[in-house]
Amino acid sequence: MIILRAAHSDIPVLVRLINSAYRGEGSKKGWTTEADLLDGTRTDEANISDLMNDENSVFLKCLNEQARIIGSVYLQKQNDKLYLGMLSVSPEMQAAGIGKRLMAAADDYAIKNNCKSIFMTVISVRNELIAWYERHGYKKTREKKAFPIGEKFGIQKQPLELIVLEKNI
Repeated sequence: MIILRAAHSDIPVLVRLINSAYRGEGSKKGWTTEADLLDGTRTDEANISDLMNDENSVFLKCLNEQARIIGSVYLQKQNDKLYLGMLSVSPEMQAAGIGKRLMAAADDYAIKNNCKSIFMTVISVRNELIAWYERHGYKKTREKKAFPIGEKFGIQKQPLELIVLEKNI
């Protein structure tokens, strides 16, 4: 496996990967699914393109031996902190260490970019996922955020809120 910076030419594959990891019946093959909480898609090509066009942002991609994208993560530098989002691993490849490798690459990216910490938002009822991040050094902060409203972010099946997790580098 190798981790590289994703290019605009990767956008269609990234969109399929991210949506497959979070939404729809196929996402239920993995443990990171949000399908029981949200309907709709997680992202689209326009959203990923906008994020890639931000000079403070990068997508990292994890390639298998056949050069197929099997994982990705979105990183955005915000002053002296790094936001981590959309950590995605192909559902049939989850629990194989790919997420850990992407997290380590995010740590390296943060260090190289003089970030003091990495933070993320997680749906508050995703206890198993929160526990996984805590095992990787993240801690819950007291900060909570409303889950974004609108079909662009998914159709909520129940009221949701986000919590902020942070890890010092």
